[in-house]
Amino acid sequence: MKGTVKVENLKIFAYHGCMDEEEIIGSDYVVNITASCMMSEKAFADDITKTVDYVELARIAKREMAIRSKLLESVAKRISKSCFKEVPLIDDLFVSISKICPPINADVEAVTVEICETRDAY
Repeated sequence: MKGTVKVENLKIFAYHGCMDEEEIIGSDYVVNITASCMMSEKAFADDITKTVDYVELARIAKREMAIRSKLLESVAKRISKSCFKEVPLIDDLFVSISKICPPINADVEAVTVEICETRDAY
């Protein structure tokens, strides 16, 4: 059976951005991950090893968000690559990263980068 496991609206403070000031002051981010996988019947019998563990997805996201990058695309790619490497049950992965109140000359709530990848790419 095909299923999805999601980490929704994971709030993280980090220091990404192209401007020097962003490395000093940091910003709030929201990360969302959706992992598609085949779930065996054992997943429905309370065996965590037979499905994608959302705790592991959140741990990977937090770890990769702690590594400063100029572009959110770079961070999203690192999260995706690490998820595929460390969680073998994932078939497809969607990652979005939103920077809350970005330092741009506009009244905007957030800017977001999204990527969607399949295990076949790795």
